[in-house]
Amino acid sequence: MAKKNILVLTGSARKNGNSDRMADTFIKEALSVGHEVTKFETAKKEIRGCIACETCWSKGKPCSFQDDFDELAPLLETADVIVFATPLYWFTFPAQIKAFIDKLYAYAGKNCLRPLKIKECLLLVCGADDNLKIFDGIIATYKEIAHYMKWEDKGIVAVPKVNKKGDIEATDGLVKAKEYGKMLGQ
Repeated sequence: MAKKNILVLTGSARKNGNSDRMADTFIKEALSVGHEVTKFETAKKEIRGCIACETCWSKGKPCSFQDDFDELAPLLETADVIVFATPLYWFTFPAQIKAFIDKLYAYAGKNCLRPLKIKECLLLVCGADDNLKIFDGIIATYKEIAHYMKWEDKGIVAVPKVNKKGDIEATDGLVKAKEYGKMLGQ
């Protein structure tokens, strides 16, 4: 198995919450099989959404506005794999991680100077509702991102019925996150 540089983006504002636990389980396993992993907690950062100003790279960096995306950009540029580990908020990604997603335009839009080397992606998501249909919005968005960025979708772990901290323990979400950590890049 080739060693991969994996970037895990978390979207939870809740420290040690359910999606954060899935991310940590995935990370532990990916590290154990020899991958390099960086965890970037978007909820702890100030990332402004894209305003479609079309000035990407005009100041020598992906976004002409200064925010914590400047810290994330070098991590993106060295990653082989990107993992989205997030709670489900109103049928999709929370605002914290969505602002990052919007700024991916700098790496795909007409002004892109540095295409990303990311080839694979994975979605780990959990939510309070008991119906898996509630995940349709985030899954469709994730799949369209993967398609648009030309990333191979390596899998989706969608876990319902988790709301309170620790609810993830009563599901198979951690087991699945661990399995993906082991197999990613094989």
